[in-house]
Amino acid sequence: MNQLDALKQFTTVVADTGDFLQIAQFKPRDATTNPSLILKAVQKPEYAPLLTQTLSRFGTRDLGEVMDRLLVRFGCEILTHIPGRVSTEVDARLSFDTEATVARGQRIIELYQAEGVHIDRVLIKIASTWEGIQAAAQLERQGIHTNLTLLFSFCQAVACGQAKVQLISPFVGRIYDWYKKQAGASWDEAARAGVNDPGVQSVQRIYNHYKKHGIATEVMGASFRNLGQITALAGCDLLTIAPDLLAQLAASEAPLVRALDASAAQQLDLLPVQYDTASFRYALNDDAMGTEKLAEGIRAFAADTFKLETLMKV
Repeated sequence: MNQLDALKQFTTVVADTGDFLQIAQFKPRDATTNPSLILKAVQKPEYAPLLTQTLSRFGTRDLGEVMDRLLVRFGCEILTHIPGRVSTEVDARLSFDTEATVARGQRIIELYQAEGVHIDRVLIKIASTWEGIQAAAQLERQGIHTNLTLLFSFCQAVACGQAKVQLISPFVGRIYDWYKKQAGASWDEAARAGVNDPGVQSVQRIYNHYKKHGIATEVMGASFRNLGQITALAGCDLLTIAPDLLAQLAASEAPLVRALDASAAQQLDLLPVQYDTASFRYALNDDAMGTEKLAEGIRAFAADTFKLETLMKV
């Protein structure tokens, strides 16, 4: 059995790509997208027609609406290749505007429904700011399920659990990147691999907290840099993995065992944690890595959204 098939015994495998023609060979259940992945896809000849067709039909509309229609077009194509859900992201520039995020999430769902897609097959992807988490809570109460992304800090995960969001996406690789950069020449790759990887440890802490305290929110590790990070999180609810790493898993027959286990987590001595607005903001501020990577991630997604808009204006 290859590692990809072995992983599927413990964990729901999700494809992290806008390149839907690559998806079928790996048979993931779900798929995730973001502005950077869609920007990359529309610049490939095989996907350029989706942009052209969207512009020909809706190019005179508000630019934000045209963007959402393009994202939904990709999402609908992806859903033809998977049995589960697709995650579609709200404009990162709305990350600090709760009401605007709610409105954009509602519109994305309406666009999917107009294409005949059931509401349960879509996750609205929102940055894990305090405002984004509150928007997600509102959407969840309306029956619109959410995926809270750009999640780096434990306090973000706790607040998402409190908000009863459907799913969170802690970013393993970007946490690893931050600690590696901070360490500089003193970084010991071998010593900080696998279960000692700071990104892996972050997800493990969140997973254990959720399972210990009966929090139903799904944990989906994201943003992987190597196979070791993935195999060290076997047993996590879901893992969203880029096509190149899915291919490496499929090509490997190395042993793979469950690393995270809900039953074991329930036996741990972990105190419950809660945050309100002030305590959340302080906790995030106190986490330099979480603060810096959240801000950096929002800037990067906003920049790629702007680039997509520029393509639409040509």
